[in-house]
Amino acid sequence: MKKIFRIYLLPVFMILTVTSCKKSFQELSVNPNVPNAVPASLLFNGILNTMADFPDGSNEIYAQYYIYNYDYYGNNRYDFGSGDNYYTTLKNVLAMENQAVKAGAPAVNPYSALGKFFRAYFFSKMSMEEGDIPMTQALQGLSNLTPAYDSQKTVMTQSLAWLESANTDLAALIGKGDNTLAGDIYLSNSLTAWQKVVNTFRIRLLVQLSKKNGDIDVANQFATIVNNPTKYPVMTSAADNLQYTFLSPTNYYPQTPDNFGQNGSRQNTSATYIGLLTSLKDPRVFVTAEPARYNVDNLHQSPAAFSSFIGADPGLDLGVMYNNAGLQKYSFLNRKRYYSTYTGEPAIQIGYAELMFNIAEGINRGWATGNAEDYYIKGIQTSFAYYGIPTGAGSFTAYFYRPGSTSTANLANYDTYPINVDWATYYAQSGVKYTADAAGLTKILTQKYLALFRHSGLESYFTYRRTGVPNFTTGPGTGNSGRIALRFQYPGSERTSNAVNYNKALADQYSGNDDINGKMYILK
Repeated sequence: MKKIFRIYLLPVFMILTVTSCKKSFQELSVNPNVPNAVPASLLFNGILNTMADFPDGSNEIYAQYYIYNYDYYGNNRYDFGSGDNYYTTLKNVLAMENQAVKAGAPAVNPYSALGKFFRAYFFSKMSMEEGDIPMTQALQGLSNLTPAYDSQKTVMTQSLAWLESANTDLAALIGKGDNTLAGDIYLSNSLTAWQKVVNTFRIRLLVQLSKKNGDIDVANQFATIVNNPTKYPVMTSAADNLQYTFLSPTNYYPQTPDNFGQNGSRQNTSATYIGLLTSLKDPRVFVTAEPARYNVDNLHQSPAAFSSFIGADPGLDLGVMYNNAGLQKYSFLNRKRYYSTYTGEPAIQIGYAELMFNIAEGINRGWATGNAEDYYIKGIQTSFAYYGIPTGAGSFTAYFYRPGSTSTANLANYDTYPINVDWATYYAQSGVKYTADAAGLTKILTQKYLALFRHSGLESYFTYRRTGVPNFTTGPGTGNSGRIALRFQYPGSERTSNAVNYNKALADQYSGNDDINGKMYILK
């Protein structure tokens, strides 16, 4: 009987073995212990983290706020390399939208509405940096590995259309009380707050297109938004800011008491920024910077005197700047504000102060009716308030790090000085008070530059590139033959993986060269 049993058992075993071998490779490679689908809320969270621009990076160098003085760590040259590549992030935007629908959400849902905002944000940002980019044929995966480039005009027009549609969808969702958004690190899942961001960003994009008014419907769209806040709500205070908040101990501010000793003196402030503040007797300099110790200790000037604050010319040879920095002849970042904690200040991505200046600019240009001066004043006063500076008659305390101290975290290591402020006196200055003319526009742009210190990514660089305000200086230290570069290059992968379309885009725009000094469509 044992022999008979073995004879019948062997064929059965063989059948089971053959059957199991028919499983596909995909089935066999699935790990049942790992999720194979990511919820929309988690994808949303990742996208929000990706879009954040942080301080203490190259954006500050390009905007001439804060510059290197020693080339071992970096330099101030405008030898731009590749611009941002957000295509992987945009793929996650598509996945976010798909996962929301798969989970049972209707076609119009918070993730689909904000997906339109993200498309406008990331595509327009890449185009602002590089020019024409793949858009219409992008994100198609294996079905199209060599997408054609869309013109910058098409990218911008489509981005504005996405923002219009996002506003419409968000209004409908808010109207029916939708509360299904989750994973929001910025605005506590508030669709009302996100609708304000969408329209505030649209104002920014329209202002960025100021040279194309007439070719693109800039003025009319601007007026439509500004004149109809019910349909197009925008930020109404700094509480509406889209800002990245740093956390301890999981997500530190880039500058902390721990890394002060390593990088606190590798960079110093720029004369472009400090010079504007001191020429206007602007109290913000006492909050954002330290007095140059050479002026205080050797020249015996008061630490609270505007003349004690000195920025370095970005065009200086780094050897000269390094030597001067070692002699303490420059102002450094304020240690109390930027190095005394692990959370620093929130990094504003899109903010109310910027919106006020953008609306003031549009009105100054004649795009809409309204009182540009009112918006201009709100922009300055919002910036003052952000730094704890009174917007009437009053005072605040300035903290300056005492030389020789061993810890930026210990408040006992700071000397304090009362700083008196009178808003009326500050605003009455000829270099500040608004006038409804070309000089008034320059004042708007100057104050916007001061307000965006350490915030909003490349926005100050983009504004300078578009308007020439404020004046950026050049020299041996900035390279590029004494020029401020006008664009970033395309990602290197385009030269090899999409060569035909890449070369056509260069021929259409920049005489066949990936030229950092080439003038893109929106600057012509």
